Amino acid sequence: MGRMEDAVFLKEFVRMADDAWHMGWHESNGGNLSYRIREDEIRGVEDSFDPGEWKDIGTGVKGLTGEYFLVTGSGKHFRNISHDPADSLGVIEIDETGERYRQVWGYKNGGRPTSELYSHLMNHEVRKSIDEKCRVVYHNHPSNVIALSHILPLDPVVFTKELWGIMTEVPIVIPKGIGVLPWIVPGSRELGEATVKQIEKYDAVIWAYHGMFITGRDFDQAFGTAHAVEKAAGILMAQISSGSKKLGGITKDQFKQLDRAYDLGMAEEYM
Repeated sequence: MGRMEDAVFLKEFVRMADDAWHMGWHESNGGNLSYRIREDEIRGVEDSFDPGEWKDIGTGVKGLTGEYFLVTGSGKHFRNISHDPADSLGVIEIDETGERYRQVWGYKNGGRPTSELYSHLMNHEVRKSIDEKCRVVYHNHPSNVIALSHILPLDPVVFTKELWGIMTEVPIVIPKGIGVLPWIVPGSRELGEATVKQIEKYDAVIWAYHGMFITGRDFDQAFGTAHAVEKAAGILMAQISSGSKKLGGITKDQFKQLDRAYDLGMAEEYM
């Protein structure tokens, strides 16, 4: 058996967190990240586990019974994750009822999982039911996306059309479109439940005046989605700020060409 500190999935998690910090998406202790660990990965590190007491999740996630998750800690800063992963991160196990969890590794010095744990778990559950291979849930605070939520109507159709149309890569990365929610208290059950409804359809959801909530099969997909959406939002903000009228843009016919060329399954309502 190997040590948790040597696990490939931990190193990939830490790399994504460090990259996201350097992108400027995690001021102070903002944002959180979780990963649903594969069974073979657990078998490789379980000798490092020291299970604690069972605690209430605050919701029921029966679709995740017996699963293990690597999760950022409450109040922890992304900039510190790479320096001491066992302090900033922890592994939790979900019990057979889907209503409790226990810490089995990490969270040194009395730490605990992110305050948005049940939001992560609720969304992991729905994404797993749609796509068993989806294992990453990620929340960040990208500047241009937040700025755009102050300018555009909080409507998935409007946001998707604008972001698809400003940069060709975006419909390739998020062919289902992007969800949008109005401002809701961070960490609240209301926000978690509202996000679940959006994540049933979209891989990425914008939380107005707050940030983004993203799911992915792996760290590359989740980070790539965040990067593409934020870059497109930055280009759109630059265009809006210039005061110049758009002289061009991707047409509906060109969207259809793109859809056929890459077999994306793009929704026509966003073209």
